[in-house]
Order: sequence, then structure tokens, then C-alpha cells
Amino acid sequence: MEINEVISYPLMTESASLMVERDNKLIFIVNLKAQKSDIKKAVEELYEVKVSKINLLITPQGVKKAFVKLTPEFKASDVAIKLGIL
Repeated sequence: MEINEVISYPLMTESASLMVERDNKLIFIVNLKAQKSDIKKAVEELYEVKVSKINLLITPQGVKKAFVKLTPEFKASDVAIKLGIL
């Protein structure tokens, strides 16, 4: 899967902003066919960070969310500011 097809957009809600600050996590809406390895590769290449863990969730609306935890040497808040969502 192409890197540009994997991530649709970053998600920023009130609970997502708490995850950015507290858990060093970012939330992305991703392609339904994307796997964890595709998402990890895309996030690392697009945002120049290292990913430590990814959890996936498919909502009742049929949207796939990826909860991406960054390694401690990278800050999710820095990435969120670069994306313009924080």
C-alpha cells in the first residue's frame, strides 16, 4: 500500500488532545485496508518519528482509527503542532 493512501487525516478531539499530552499518542483516521505495519511505516516516514506501538479500532460508522504511541525521545505534541492540530 502506498504511503499517501494509508493515512486519511489526523484526528483532534478533546480526548485526543489529552492523549497527546498524557500518553504521547497521536490518533489518525486511516484506510480500512491498512495494517499496523503500513501505518507504522507511513507515520515514521511522513512525520520523521519512531513509533513504539499502534492500536487499531473500527468505529460503528465504519471508520478505522489508529492510536499511535511514539517512542519517548519524540513528543507527540511537537508533531501535533507541526500538523496544525494543537
